[in-house]
Amino acid sequence: MGIATNLAFQAPRDLPGLPPLCAQLVADSALCANDAHAAIALTKRRNVRLESILVANFALKEPEVCAALATAFTARIIDPETTPPDARLIALYGAAQVLRHLLLPWQRQGGVTIVLCSAPDDFNRHKDALVAYFGPVRMALTTPTQIAAAVRKLQDKLLVHEAEHQLPAADSSRSWNSRIARQVAIGLVAGLATLLAVAPMATLGVICLAVGMLVILTTGLKFAATCTGWAAATAKAPANAAIPARLPTITILVPLYKEVHITDHLLARLAALDYPHALLDVCLVLETSDVTTRDALTQADLPSYIRPIAVPDGTLKTKPRALNYAMRFAQGSIIGVYDAEDAPAPDQLRVVAAHFANCRRDVACLQGTLDYYNPRANWLTRCFTLEYASWFRVILPGYARLGLVVPLGGTTLFFKRDILAKLGGWDAHNVTEDADLGVRLARRGYRTEFIQSVTEEEANGRMWPWIKQRSRWLKGYAITYAVHMRNPLKLLEDLGLWRFLGVQILFGGTLAQFAFVPVIWSFWMMPLGLHHPVQSVAPTWLAWTFAIAFMLTGIINLFVNTLGAFRAGKPGLAPWALTLQLYFPLGMIAVYKGLLELTWKPFFWDKTAHGVLMPTNRRPLRLWHPASGARQKPR
Repeated sequence: MGIATNLAFQAPRDLPGLPPLCAQLVADSALCANDAHAAIALTKRRNVRLESILVANFALKEPEVCAALATAFTARIIDPETTPPDARLIALYGAAQVLRHLLLPWQRQGGVTIVLCSAPDDFNRHKDALVAYFGPVRMALTTPTQIAAAVRKLQDKLLVHEAEHQLPAADSSRSWNSRIARQVAIGLVAGLATLLAVAPMATLGVICLAVGMLVILTTGLKFAATCTGWAAATAKAPANAAIPARLPTITILVPLYKEVHITDHLLARLAALDYPHALLDVCLVLETSDVTTRDALTQADLPSYIRPIAVPDGTLKTKPRALNYAMRFAQGSIIGVYDAEDAPAPDQLRVVAAHFANCRRDVACLQGTLDYYNPRANWLTRCFTLEYASWFRVILPGYARLGLVVPLGGTTLFFKRDILAKLGGWDAHNVTEDADLGVRLARRGYRTEFIQSVTEEEANGRMWPWIKQRSRWLKGYAITYAVHMRNPLKLLEDLGLWRFLGVQILFGGTLAQFAFVPVIWSFWMMPLGLHHPVQSVAPTWLAWTFAIAFMLTGIINLFVNTLGAFRAGKPGLAPWALTLQLYFPLGMIAVYKGLLELTWKPFFWDKTAHGVLMPTNRRPLRLWHPASGARQKPR
């Protein structure tokens, strides 16, 4: 029961110079001397805990390392799951600090607070701060997994509540009132119907003018972004940023829900990431009630750097809620997000580390380039791939260079952890949490930059699932726009006039173009010699100006999508850009579905199934499993 207060250690005579842990493991025949020296070299080169190196690179288990530490330092091992800690001590220190520093104040005994750790160096580094909290302290040992489990057992209700409510109400969509939204929608429909009954042509003419103007502005901004991006693309590329000598620890959050077909492919792709495993913290985030995914993961032999985190049930079930919960358990200074079907470039995390090490201090987020690995499955996947190619390779980088607000994609995002925490994480109630976070980053003065590293995804190639997915995106765009326009003057003050106008065009223009597809198509009436409602409320020259502008927008969109196909290295898809005129009207069904849900179930997350149209020419990568006992090449 004794607890060591003197952490001195006398190494065996035949093992001079080895640190206590390595010396004990060699003495126990759990590690050979050569591996011990290799582990020490890796620790110094990467500035990471020796305990983490041994588990990640040398096939040792957490309990083995803990037992060796206990022998080396004559310290007590305590399992906080079987002997629970004092909840008052955790509340005093804070669950966030416990999880971040892996230091668990356990119990007070004889006027001394026993603090559990998984590495004596962690205890020594924070000892002064611990004394300031608790007075005299002593060290005992446990594993990182047991610390996290003990905190969850005592604090889960609080952690779930914080995951759902940590964003201030003024910045969140959780106060959205569906009843008021229904009343507003009914009022607008009734008002429009009255106007159409009283003055149908004049009403239609005004609507056409308003929608036409918004489409022209949206396309004009898209063209400006394309020209800006073109100038940058044709300029001489800068030298690659230098990779820092000491790489940061990166946590990757991968939200999963009812994933059964994707698990093997996902684990293989994560294993292919070329990043030191001791600096890689992959969290597979699933819902406690999701038996499907839990069973799939139970059958998988997860490497030491990949761990599942089950999110307890709460008042809602959304991806951003799960991300907020899991971030509490993250160990990295950089937080990344992947989707279940993602196939990131193997060197992507090194690109991220290099970019963050060399960019300006106000850069808080990096957005990777998204693409699809199944573009030729059918017509819908071809069009979806063209849309993504123009969006991520042409338009969004152009927005960033123009200094506009960048609506983030939902995956291949990387954040500085301290800034993400300062912003309050994600809005748990917003079904397009990525776009909302992009606006909030800009409002707080932070910048998003793009990296050329590509992540491939699975394009949705079935009609109704595509409509459901797009309806969620458009519903989120609408609620994001409404939340940030609660106080337009404050938004204008935060963003400035240029970016404020950009938000109006981006969000308002996107929703209008999908909602008013028939109005937009109606401009073909004039070239066909038919009377257009605009001619009832505007001079002939103005009406024809709108008609010509509409045709120009079609040419610009064709050019942008063709350029995207070439930028993506898929020129064979360029001819399919001609068919996008039939593709985008599908969004009209999606936008009305999404807007209807705002009056009924605004926080409903319409799940997209993955693994449906996987390419047949891709072979899963082979996983290395610590359980095999094989030594891998240190990474």
